[in-house]
Amino acid sequence: MEPILKVENLVKRYTKQNLVGVPQEFLALDSVSFTVSAGATLAIVGESGSGKSTVASCIACLETPTGGNLWFEGKNLAHAAENELRNLRPQIQLIFPDPASSLNPRWTILDIVAEPLVVQGKLSRSERMTRAFSLLERVGLSAEIAERPASELSGGQRQRLAIARALTLQPKILILDEALSALDCSVQAQIATLLIELQSSLGMTFLFISHDLAMAAYLADEIAVMSRGQIVEHGPAVKILQTPASEATRQLLAAVPQLSHAPQPAAQR
Repeated sequence: MEPILKVENLVKRYTKQNLVGVPQEFLALDSVSFTVSAGATLAIVGESGSGKSTVASCIACLETPTGGNLWFEGKNLAHAAENELRNLRPQIQLIFPDPASSLNPRWTILDIVAEPLVVQGKLSRSERMTRAFSLLERVGLSAEIAERPASELSGGQRQRLAIARALTLQPKILILDEALSALDCSVQAQIATLLIELQSSLGMTFLFISHDLAMAAYLADEIAVMSRGQIVEHGPAVKILQTPASEATRQLLAAVPQLSHAPQPAAQR
């Protein structure tokens, strides 16, 4: 099966000025490569500053790579023209760690879900509302709260709303950048279960970005561990948990409390 996403030798450099105003180059991504099959979940895990969110931003076309290739269904995102990227961006949606920062608190829940369709000029108003109501129900939000402002929602409800909004344009890849990190454990489990159900019913491809190795193993088929802008280990989730090969992976495992009671890896469910 051809991968839906193929990342080849991805490089991202930033230039920043030091305290005395001299430009200095920072290498955020150093020849990162991996593939993701359609309908699968790849987790990219690493400590803060490892480069995992920069990978997500490049794939979502929010950052332009310095070098390398990003193949999405045979199209190279790294070298595509802006008009081509406008057509491709809706197919790759990104969910952020804190949904409150990406949702307008004054808008109604229904308007937030329907907004991507308005921006893209798709469907009539009645069709947009029908799709929005359907997506709210799909993510476990009652139609009775559709006219309420997003500011009234709990953290878990806001993340469900962010997921519904991301699904509005029927993307093929959903990138979850630390999407569970701001939630407490019980809500994390509920959202993780929702994601598994959505992937099963919609056949979507997930890229799960996290520092939580246990949750990554629960959701993902494969795990890529990043450290200092490079992938230092990549393989099936069970193998990464049971026989970690890199020091970065062992440190992430050591940070997981009571791993024996952690969620069961995807491959063992």
